[in-house]
Amino acid sequence: MSVLTRRADFLAANRGLRIARPGFVLLVNPNGQGQVRYGVTVTKKIGNAVVRNRMKRRFRALLREILPVQGLPGHDHVMIGRETGIERDFAKLREELAMALSRAAQGKGDPPRKRR
Repeated sequence: MSVLTRRADFLAANRGLRIARPGFVLLVNPNGQGQVRYGVTVTKKIGNAVVRNRMKRRFRALLREILPVQGLPGHDHVMIGRETGIERDFAKLREELAMALSRAAQGKGDPPRKRR
């Protein structure tokens, strides 16, 4: 497993499947490299730096725990934090991530968002 660092990788992931959950949005996109990669992003809308960093640490811990077992091989996985994600129970987030990954494995994403 490796970490996404380039902006182009995050933008490419946005073209893949999108699975929204109450605490986060999961983006899954094939990367053509045969390895599992992940990235985390949390915007300033969520809160100050302390809150955003806490959320990113929780998401990274979840991804490191679950992706080796349930992640899609050869895909990029990007978690985008939502406002309710920081206060959600860790076990609940783990459950939601497992459910989102199983939906992604079946190819069932949410319908495309409407542009503003």
